[in-house]
Amino acid sequence: MSLRLASIVDALGGELHGADAGVEIARIAPLESAGHDALTFLHNPRYQSQLAASQAACVIVAPALQTAALARGACIVTPDPYLYFAQVTQLWAQMHGYGMAAGIHPSAVVHPEAQVHSTACIGPLCVVERGAVIGAQTQLKSRVTVGERCRIGARCILHPGVVIGADGFGFAPARGAWVKIEQLGAVRIGDDVEIGANTCIDRGALDDTVIEDGVKLDNLIQIAHNVHIGQHTAMAGCSAVAGSTHIGAHCTIAGAASIVGHLRLADNVHISTNTVVTRSITRPGQYTGVFPMDDNASWEKNAATLRQLHRLRERVKALEQKDSGG
Repeated sequence: MSLRLASIVDALGGELHGADAGVEIARIAPLESAGHDALTFLHNPRYQSQLAASQAACVIVAPALQTAALARGACIVTPDPYLYFAQVTQLWAQMHGYGMAAGIHPSAVVHPEAQVHSTACIGPLCVVERGAVIGAQTQLKSRVTVGERCRIGARCILHPGVVIGADGFGFAPARGAWVKIEQLGAVRIGDDVEIGANTCIDRGALDDTVIEDGVKLDNLIQIAHNVHIGQHTAMAGCSAVAGSTHIGAHCTIAGAASIVGHLRLADNVHISTNTVVTRSITRPGQYTGVFPMDDNASWEKNAATLRQLHRLRERVKALEQKDSGG
């Protein structure tokens, strides 16, 4: 099933140049592999060299690249090509009927005391336990588990294997053994949250674990008990957050990064891949750090010295200039 360029522009805006509005688009493809029937986009000017060689029927570009795009062929000009591309994918999925139909799959198990909105989609082999609440237009893909008393807002997407509300990892030491601390809280998830496959969000020990509106979590993420994640924060795959840490709004956590427990991260903090966050971060910005494992006492001494390395370097440079008479 194809979609006319005119239909795309009518729905999403933008300016169409160099093509008949009736041109049919049969697929959406990457710039380097798009054929004569495809719509593609160029977001990063670094890849402009691929533009001239592209065989796409039409390319979505920013105003700064309009001339270069027209030299090749048709283009849709828009201030944010990547956002426009995202909206095109949604339009395409809607037109082709992708996604789940509202209702509860026959193989799903939903407790009689759970509340599932009539427009929600509960997929195959899902489990929704007692007292759980699933909001409007929320989709639970296959094998999702929502534990008792956990709440999920509207328009959320939970991909296969997600577990919401398993017990947090809480044990008290007792004469060489461990005594379980019952996890009496739940998980509260806001609206427009997306959670990737096999990600786990543990219930709180006493208060709830909280995921605010618009949060995006990738696959294979661990969110421990009583963590609080602020609005529109995004976390990439295999990252992990230990218990009772509070992450602000509009943060990004790159893949395989780890955040230890009982910390606070300010809004607009960005953590690089494989970074281990061991202290609270009070100011917005990009933070990076990978440090080799060592005996803990040695590691702490070396880490403290490393923090002063730049300052020591500047002092050495100043001393060298003084000695040379500079």
